[in-house]
Amino acid sequence: MEPPLRTRPFSSQALLRMLRQSFSPEEVVNKVLSEPIRPHFAIASIAGLFGFDLDEDEEDVLEEARHLISRKLGSQVPVITNDASSFGLIGRDALSDEFKEIPFKLDDGADIIMLTVGYLPGMKVTAIPLLEQNKEPEMFMIDKFVTDIREFSTSVSGRNSPAAIIMYWDNYYIGMMDVVEKMDCALPPETVIVGDLFSEFRYTNETDNAFAAVALVFAVDMNKPPGIGETQFHAVVSSGLSPVGPTYTTASVNENINNAPLIAARREGSHENIDGQIVLNQVYDELRRDRIQSRELYIGVRKRRKYSIGQENVGCMTSLAFHRVVESRQQRLLVFGEGIKIGDTFRFYYPDSTAAISSVAAVSSHLRSFNRGSNNATGGDKQDVFGGLIFSCCDEEFFGQPNINISPFVDNFPGVTLGGTFCSGVFGRGVLTPCVKESQEQKAVQCCMHTKGVVYLIMSYTPSKRI
Repeated sequence: MEPPLRTRPFSSQALLRMLRQSFSPEEVVNKVLSEPIRPHFAIASIAGLFGFDLDEDEEDVLEEARHLISRKLGSQVPVITNDASSFGLIGRDALSDEFKEIPFKLDDGADIIMLTVGYLPGMKVTAIPLLEQNKEPEMFMIDKFVTDIREFSTSVSGRNSPAAIIMYWDNYYIGMMDVVEKMDCALPPETVIVGDLFSEFRYTNETDNAFAAVALVFAVDMNKPPGIGETQFHAVVSSGLSPVGPTYTTASVNENINNAPLIAARREGSHENIDGQIVLNQVYDELRRDRIQSRELYIGVRKRRKYSIGQENVGCMTSLAFHRVVESRQQRLLVFGEGIKIGDTFRFYYPDSTAAISSVAAVSSHLRSFNRGSNNATGGDKQDVFGGLIFSCCDEEFFGQPNINISPFVDNFPGVTLGGTFCSGVFGRGVLTPCVKESQEQKAVQCCMHTKGVVYLIMSYTPSKRI
């Protein structure tokens, strides 16, 4: 029997811990689908099992879970399963009915699975892969990826940009920045983009080509039935990095086969390079003067680039990208990640838990405005929040307090469906909330890839106005 047609969107989520030897995703699937709905998408995150060598004849756990969910929901529903074993999960415990942040521990004898499904009337959803070309040199088919997203949106909504994109990426740093920056330039700010930048995944795959990422794309249906209101997506980003020291200019870049270039730096306005070790020592000295013990450093690189999709020139954009500093080598700085060019300027940043907590508090204040009727956050009419996702690089150890990530959502929208994952890097394009020591670079330019940050995706609904 077909479930009744709903006019309002609906999201359901459950998180379940189970003994490793009795692991089965079916229990959490039944919990989420206890109420009859026809979901438009499903995301299942699994923490566990990938720390072990599976027997050759044992089925891929992520693919097994995806098959089970697809059998329950139907082959037309896009399903993504991803591995959260390195970090952990965020969600409502299926047994206690409490929201929890659960870091994954390999030795506690239990695995965790979280399933989130969404029913979004008036919208269509599909999964689009970022393909790798089959010939040498190996490279991503970025233009095709962006074009496929645009063409799906145009066919569904009549507009060449979708309402939202949730991305999962299978290989942190490798080729990622080119994709992120081109998407950011090619798609207007109204398209909300969030995701996990490093997570092995499986999805409802209709191609035999190799792929490195998948985008769950949400587009408004121009032929939606009468009486259906408007579903909207909102992204809010908190920052856990603070700047230290002056601005430098990149004087030279030596690319490395391990995706870790060596860069020479000079003070902005100077013509003389500075030894990389001297630069690091100056940064560490300044941190010690401020009684900050952190040895973990990043450079925030300000880039000005032109972008094109095929023959189309999509424009010029200034962006901020963070690169982890590895060490000083050969009088230069060794950093992770590609895309740095001569003439780019940068500053050093360090993880700052105090600034991170202040930034999360600013997120909470921003979300509070959703409950106040007409306001700037929602662009007019009051909207009912019905679901959300969190992608976080910050855990309890970093914050020094439990459940900081979930507090803005749980405090403002108690009882509303919420799920999330801990990640090594997050993708988030939306409102960047101010933090205590936020730099002018973060305020002035776009930043989509975040380290020591938290990305909040909020889904809301405005009912159709009756005439």
